[in-house]
Amino acid sequence: MSAADYRDAGLVFPPEFIFGSATAAYQIEGAAAQGGRGPSIWDTFSHTPGKTWNGDTGDVAADHYHRLEGDLDLMAALGLEAYRFSISWSRIQPTGRGPANEDGLDFYERLVDGLLARGIRPIATLYHWDLPQALEDEGGWTSRATALAFAEYARIVGERLGDRVHTWTTLNEPWCSAYLGYGSGAHAPGRTDGAAALAAVHHLNLAHGLAVSALRDVVTDDPQFSVTLNLHVFRGEAEAVRRLDALANRAFLGPILEGAYPADLFVDTSGVTDWSFVLPGDLALIHQPLDVLGVNYYSTNLVREWDGVSEKQMADGHKAASGSAWPGSENVEFLPQPGPYTAMGWNIDPSGLEDLLMGLHASYPQLPLMITENGAAFDDRVVDGAVHDVERIDYLRRHITAVHRALERGVDLRGYQVWSLLDNFEWGYGYAKRFGIVRVDYATLERLPKDSAHWYARLAREHVLPE
Repeated sequence: MSAADYRDAGLVFPPEFIFGSATAAYQIEGAAAQGGRGPSIWDTFSHTPGKTWNGDTGDVAADHYHRLEGDLDLMAALGLEAYRFSISWSRIQPTGRGPANEDGLDFYERLVDGLLARGIRPIATLYHWDLPQALEDEGGWTSRATALAFAEYARIVGERLGDRVHTWTTLNEPWCSAYLGYGSGAHAPGRTDGAAALAAVHHLNLAHGLAVSALRDVVTDDPQFSVTLNLHVFRGEAEAVRRLDALANRAFLGPILEGAYPADLFVDTSGVTDWSFVLPGDLALIHQPLDVLGVNYYSTNLVREWDGVSEKQMADGHKAASGSAWPGSENVEFLPQPGPYTAMGWNIDPSGLEDLLMGLHASYPQLPLMITENGAAFDDRVVDGAVHDVERIDYLRRHITAVHRALERGVDLRGYQVWSLLDNFEWGYGYAKRFGIVRVDYATLERLPKDSAHWYARLAREHVLPE
């Protein structure tokens, strides 16, 4: 019997379904100025006063760079079947261009080889928001040149690791890179220009297509090619939902999967930009065949058109910033939703994940999907040497139930990667929010698996949803 609240148990997942975990380079690696790594936009942003909670930076983070072997052993002890990590572009090319930094390539080679030696599938993400600062100085993602440089970076990494990586993901959440980085200013590089944000959307899409082509030229095994999108689940008034769906979802799904931008997106944003940065042939370059689409999901949004008179509500789940993450749709407001909430203030709604998966399956029935991020931050406490994070276990249980329901309804869903393996640098929130199933003591950098880690290890081992 399926529970209305998604608190099922005993659900059996097929043996080929992959349970793993995910991280991002800047959030965990540390060693920011070691091993030949150059500065990224997140180094610059986090060192700028007032940009992150408590002035926190990723200089040390979880020190994964120096604790690689121990972290690999930890993954093996938890029975992870896959590990989704990101590669720091500025660790490979310190300025985003030029010859490869061998120390950087060696680090990721040791990571991939260590995963394979432990029977864990490597899922490599080429870009998780940490653009080399030198490229930002030349225009960043507003510049076509950055997309071309990204393709060369992809080629370098593919030549070194292209015989061992199970899945290549080009970009993680380009929505955040474009709209939070160049529109609202809440993320690095902190720019607040709607036209720049939309130019960044296109050049990120172009970078994806060019990178897939570059990788296909050099890999020697038979990997899967992917991109990861944080597709928004909007509920509320129809016109507000349509506008935001075009801006947040179809701006990426359209060119990547269909070879065209949605016409209504151009109309909605005509007062912001003329889209002249889209050149002839670009859409064919972007529209590359994919083997799997990565899906990140955390919460839903409730929206309506703003009346222009009452105080505008902006409960969109992101930090308040001076710019707008919704260029051309500033007349839409985001309404608070009923709880419960995570420590991020995000509503907990597993039905949104099921709805999202079913909607994608209806639109793209032949495209396999993978949950590449899902998880929650809570105010964890260490009690008698343990972290009894019952709220996180409940969150995971309910969302993995939603995943199973989508499977039962015919969605070709290949796996689930919990966010995150480790507590880490949570971008603008610094170290104030803990998403990990493994606690990191930031004073000692010691790792402590939380109760959720043991629960998830049992799920990965047995492929049966525990109580």
